[in-house]
Amino acid sequence: MLNHIVIMGRLTRDPELRRTQSGTPVCTFTVAVDRDFQSKESQEKQADFIDCVAWRSTAEFVCKYFTKGRMIVVDGSLQSRKWTDKNGQNRVSWEIQANNLYFGDSKHDGGGDYRAPSYGAPAADSYTAPAEGGFAEIEEDGELPF
Repeated sequence: MLNHIVIMGRLTRDPELRRTQSGTPVCTFTVAVDRDFQSKESQEKQADFIDCVAWRSTAEFVCKYFTKGRMIVVDGSLQSRKWTDKNGQNRVSWEIQANNLYFGDSKHDGGGDYRAPSYGAPAADSYTAPAEGGFAEIEEDGELPF
C-alpha cells in the first residue's frame, strides 16, 4: 500500500505549537492550495484548505521558521481522524501527517532573500573566475582521485 502526499501552498495562519500531556511537541496548521483551474462562473481561482499536523522536531521546525502567508511544501501521509462532537455526532476529519517540510519561497521573515546554509561551500561573492580562456590549469600527479 502507498499513502504519500505532497502539497505546496501558503499558510492561512501562524502555526500553533502545543504539547501533549507527556511533553511531545505537536503543531497544527492549514495550507491553502490553489487549484489548477478557475471557476467558470466567476473566473476566479479556487483553493483547497488542507489541515496538517507535525510532531516532535518537525513541529518545532515549522513553528520556528514559518508564519502566515509563507509558501510551504508539505510531504507526508493522508490520515483520517474519527471523533465525536459536543452534540454526540460522529465526525471524520482528514489531515496530512507531515513527515518533511520545505520552504516554498525565498523570502525569510517577510523581507530580503533567504539563503540556506552553505555547509562549507564558498560563498558566491568570493568566487573569482579563472584567468584568460575561462579554464584553470590542473596539475596532474599521476594518480586518479577514485
